[in-house]
Amino acid sequence: MAPQPARGTFKFDKYMLVMEALRESGAAMTEHSPDPCPREWLEAVHDPAYVEEVFTANVPRDKERRIGFPVTERIRDRVRHTNGGTWLAAQLAMQHGYAANSAAGSHHALANTGAGYCVFNDLAVASNRLIAQGDAGRILIVDLDVHQGDGTASLTAGREDIFTLSLHAEKNFPVRKARSNLDLSLRDGLDDDDYMETLAKHLPDVFDTFSPDLVLYQAGVDPHIDDKLGRLALSDEGLAQRDRFVVREARRRGIPIASALGGGYGDDQREVGARHARSMIAMADENAKS
Repeated sequence: MAPQPARGTFKFDKYMLVMEALRESGAAMTEHSPDPCPREWLEAVHDPAYVEEVFTANVPRDKERRIGFPVTERIRDRVRHTNGGTWLAAQLAMQHGYAANSAAGSHHALANTGAGYCVFNDLAVASNRLIAQGDAGRILIVDLDVHQGDGTASLTAGREDIFTLSLHAEKNFPVRKARSNLDLSLRDGLDDDDYMETLAKHLPDVFDTFSPDLVLYQAGVDPHIDDKLGRLALSDEGLAQRDRFVVREARRRGIPIASALGGGYGDDQREVGARHARSMIAMADENAKS
């Protein structure tokens, strides 16, 4: 297990607790272990000099402060596997309709630095690789984390084969927002009904106008009312309704969808892990109906 940061809100044991909650739920699932993401896949999106800093565990202190924790050899190995996990989830989704990466969703990482607890941007890396190898022609990245997917938007800017949609709290991190293909900024304290009204108004139109053949879904649970870093007010049922809607809109069009974990923060890490697990189970249940 990678060491926890000395300060900050990120807790690495969340990933273990997510898997514990999934296994204890009794939900039918098959576990897969990803291979580490090849260096050349990362360098196709990130600055090779930054990739070298991570691979040698020699990330400058100012970048480590921006990331939020030290980038050790264990962290390097972890993020290579979590990036590989998003690519693998996409491969499995193309076979089964839906698959989940129980980590990653690292949407703040930029070309030459990590940020906001994100080292490499698995959403951009996986999208670029899937298109390059001919597995997908057009990818829609749906980012419903409470924080804007600024890194993903920056890394895919100008590409006609990748569309980024970010639905996030307007006043939350990052202070300086990037420009997604579609940004929907939400007021503080937004509840289930208003959130779903906004999502239902825009997401179907994005599907119909962009016509993706694969969806990568950043399914952060930090819009929850009890999240330590969130500014929205979704309930447990609101999160489930959100996740089921995204999967339903993809699957009723015959489009495979792969989710990545995204953000979720709180003092009770077991509850945060359970929140992520419930999210994945809701999506898998919705896919089973298709």
